[in-house]
Amino acid sequence: MSTLAYASADEAPARRSAAALLWRRLSRNVMSLAALGVLAVVALAALAAPVLLPYDPDAPDAERTLEPPGRRHWLGTDLYGRDQLTRIVYAGRVDLLVAVAATAIALSLGAGLGAVSGYRGGWIDQVLMRIIDTIQAFPSFILAMGIAAALGNSVTNIVIAIAITHVPIYGRLIRGEMLRVRETEYAEAARTVGNRQRRIIFYHLLPNCFPPVVVQATLAMGFAILTVAALSYIGLGIRPPTSEWGAMTAEGAGYIVSGEWWIFAFPGMAIMATVLSFNLLGDALRDVLDPRMKGV
Repeated sequence: MSTLAYASADEAPARRSAAALLWRRLSRNVMSLAALGVLAVVALAALAAPVLLPYDPDAPDAERTLEPPGRRHWLGTDLYGRDQLTRIVYAGRVDLLVAVAATAIALSLGAGLGAVSGYRGGWIDQVLMRIIDTIQAFPSFILAMGIAAALGNSVTNIVIAIAITHVPIYGRLIRGEMLRVRETEYAEAARTVGNRQRRIIFYHLLPNCFPPVVVQATLAMGFAILTVAALSYIGLGIRPPTSEWGAMTAEGAGYIVSGEWWIFAFPGMAIMATVLSFNLLGDALRDVLDPRMKGV
């Protein structure tokens, strides 16, 4: 009993030291810190939009249509007179919500399927992998288009469409890690002391499969933002007048030749900055979580 008490007492300092080591490695990379800062600004601005911004993102103003960037409207107005800065900030709510929700759903389903498949093997592994192969037989964006067209272009349906296309990524990744860790000594010890199979899979083994999954999830959120923006650009994503970066880019595409460049440029820059930040953060986490750098 005392041994267990000492072990649990030592867990908190170990976690704190691991978190401090993680932050120390991450802070050495200037680009990763900049990317983290951009994502923090986008997320905080989206959450605090009603407090920070005086305009209604969906309220038209016929007297101020197609105004260039200026003192009153820093990023100009669109063809309905709506403030571009306000709409871009509010659109961050939708895009980040879709990215986080789709990644969370796909990660949960993929981790469960991959863990069971990798640990159990046999016919269960064959059935689950063939299902994943069937999903991966379609290009991910084409599959997302088909699902969105069939279900309808609401936020919930877009999340479902993107999550389905991402499940195979996590399923195969977790399965590969599970095949490795199920043969380790601590897995054998967990089986020897009589733990149930479900506890062995989800409590003892699955947490040790997550470092590469964290990196993949970070990169996948950038891809999810690209997907929802592309779906909205072709009319299968978020329905107007809801603010969304892809839909705003589509609205402004026809005005480039007439000189109203700001309608297209600023939403596109928001997409680029956010996706690039997720990619840079994912690359940094990959280096930080690399087992070969534990002593650095």
